[in-house]
Amino acid sequence: MNFRAYQEEDEAAVVALWQSCGLVVPWNNPHEDIARKLVVDRDLFVVGEVDGRLVASVMGGYEGHRGWANYVAVAPDQRGRGYGRALMRHLEQLLLARGCPKLNLQVRTTNTQVIAFYQALGYTVNEVVGMGKWLSAE
Repeated sequence: MNFRAYQEEDEAAVVALWQSCGLVVPWNNPHEDIARKLVVDRDLFVVGEVDGRLVASVMGGYEGHRGWANYVAVAPDQRGRGYGRALMRHLEQLLLARGCPKLNLQVRTTNTQVIAFYQALGYTVNEVVGMGKWLSAE
């Protein structure tokens, strides 16, 4: 898999990838999420290609304290080939280069397969409560 920074012409392929992976939910408009990301740390928005086909993505972030991974996706027909592991390692290296000491991510508690995937990569369940507050009307 070849990694590169997201480019604007990737938008349709990335949104289709996210949809195929079940990452698009009614309360998050993927096009608006992409537009917001391109304003902050756009180089941490990474896509993976195999034979010229976009098959993976991760929207990374770092605010100086913790790194974050959102929209981690590997095309369903490309899973089981180590691409997810490679994608996360790539993001980890980008964050380490910035001095980031820890990478956080959130997984729905019902998504046991994804939890097992991250545990196999060395991630642990943190004893915290994820909280949020909508600041916009969308």
